[in-house]
Amino acid sequence: LSQYEACKLNSQEVVEEDKRLKLPPNWEAKKARLEWELQVQEKKKECAARGEDYERVKLLEISAEDAERWERKKKKKNPDLGFSDYAAAQLRQYQRLTRQIKPDLEQYEKLKEQHGAALYPSSDSLLHGTHVPSKEGVDRMVADLEKQIEKREKYSRRRPYNDDADIDYINERNAKFNQKAERFYGKYTAEIKQNLERGTAV
Repeated sequence: LSQYEACKLNSQEVVEEDKRLKLPPNWEAKKARLEWELQVQEKKKECAARGEDYERVKLLEISAEDAERWERKKKKKNPDLGFSDYAAAQLRQYQRLTRQIKPDLEQYEKLKEQHGAALYPSSDSLLHGTHVPSKEGVDRMVADLEKQIEKREKYSRRRPYNDDADIDYINERNAKFNQKAERFYGKYTAEIKQNLERGTAV
């Protein structure tokens, strides 16, 4: 190997390395994903040519262990832990709503033709009161709200009533207030409460 050839090979390697470094960090994963999608499309075409259902053929190739592992992964992805706090509930609902958004490109094209440049608002645009939702959109929102109400009813449960507990309230509302006060300030007022009960309070 001559010095010239070695130098040429070295410069080629440098160029290749530079190209690799300029690619986005997830390039390899994207490339693998695209190749996999192409393989899937090829298999679908082959199955269609043979008159077979691709989903059935795919399931025949998957072992029971793999199927179980994927099911467990799916369940882990977004487990419903019930109510923890309002911020978590709001984030969860936002994620659920954004996942189910399916943009209507035909409607978008119609709006583009109808409104032109006014479709993209600027700082001078007056937007308030200009949008009128479609009947389908309203129906979708109503269905979603009904689903939420139905789900909320499942989480609501009757708390058991304790007959042996001390009665320190005059009605249901006052009982709830006392429970909240006890929860937040009970550790600070325990001694005062005991003194009042014993009759030794100063």
